[in-house]
Amino acid sequence: MKWVTRSHVHVDRVACPWLIRRFIDSASEFLFVPKSEIGKVVEETGAIPFDAPGVELGHHNGRCSFESIILKYELKDQALLRLAKIVHAADVAADIDTDPIARGLEAIAVGYSLRYPDDEENLARQFEVYDALFAWCRLEVTK
Repeated sequence: MKWVTRSHVHVDRVACPWLIRRFIDSASEFLFVPKSEIGKVVEETGAIPFDAPGVELGHHNGRCSFESIILKYELKDQALLRLAKIVHAADVAADIDTDPIARGLEAIAVGYSLRYPDDEENLARQFEVYDALFAWCRLEVTK
């Protein structure tokens, strides 16, 4: 399937593709376009939009897009739910201090964006970060 979101990836727009590829659609293809072009791309390609204004898999009722995807696809893994708290706090500026790891994830996201301004390269490189963080979350929820 094709998925589409806004260009210039940051926390949620890296975490969501990681979540989609690892838990929903291993053959997923991601398109990164200006916010104003998302509707057109959806219409032309049938891509599923995420982390954009007004889309189902976006910010709703205090949730970030990562959490909206977890809810839509009924993902229940406890480590994934722990990761969702970190992603939420790192992505929602008002909630940055609700998780002790959030500021670190936000800093990593900024650093990767500076080093890898190309969205696809940034995404490919940051998946390792999310793999490692998910492994840590798995350990945390077993304590």
